[in-house]
Parts: sequence; structure tokens; C-alpha cells
Amino acid sequence: QVQLVESGGGLVQAGGSLRLSCAASGRTLSDYVMGWFRQPPGKEREFVGDISWRIGMTQLADSVKGRFTISRDSAKNTMYLQMNALKPEDTAVYFCAARHISTWPPDRYDYWGQGTQVTVSS
Repeated sequence: QVQLVESGGGLVQAGGSLRLSCAASGRTLSDYVMGWFRQPPGKEREFVGDISWRIGMTQLADSVKGRFTISRDSAKNTMYLQMNALKPEDTAVYFCAARHISTWPPDRYDYWGQGTQVTVSS
């Protein structure tokens, strides 16, 4: 089991920045992919990006490329989502998730945090 706890959400003006954290416990993460997702009000949950823990390779959704970055601190077992140049359409509940590298299909995440609210005012 992997337990995930997000933090760092809040209210920010458009153009501002926030950094979300996802603290993981329960397993060594070297064989896991960690992801960020978000669910805007009244909409489906969507993929934001992910990071392969062992090699640190990241990928980001087109909607956030150039504004968001994902990183991890292996010593702290924590993943981060740095969000810059925030827009009102980034308003959502942000979730972190984890899947083992052998999980199939590869977009299936088995472990989820409780979510943290990000609100961007115009």
C-alpha cells in the first residue's frame, strides 16, 4: 500500500504561483510512477503530468506545459507540482496518485491522495 497526502493548495490571483506537495509513505517508490491529476468544478478528472520516480523523467499535459513542472525529492519521498502563471481555468481539486511500473494498463493508478483545492481568481 502507498499512502499519499497532498498539501499546498489555496487561493491565488491569476498570474501567481503555487507549489503542491505529495508526501508518500508505505512503500519504496523506486518502481513507481507518480502522477498529478485535477478535477475542475463540474468536469471530469484530467491528467496533469507524471514522473517516473527512479529516473525522474516527467511528462506534462499540453494545457500546462511551459507553466507547470513536476519534481521529486527521494530523500523526503515527496513529489512536487510547481505551478506558475496560473489561470482561472487551472481552478480544480488537485490529486496525486501512484502506480507501480508494471501496472497495466499504464494509465491505471491504484493509489490516490485526498486532494487539495486550488482556486485561481481573475
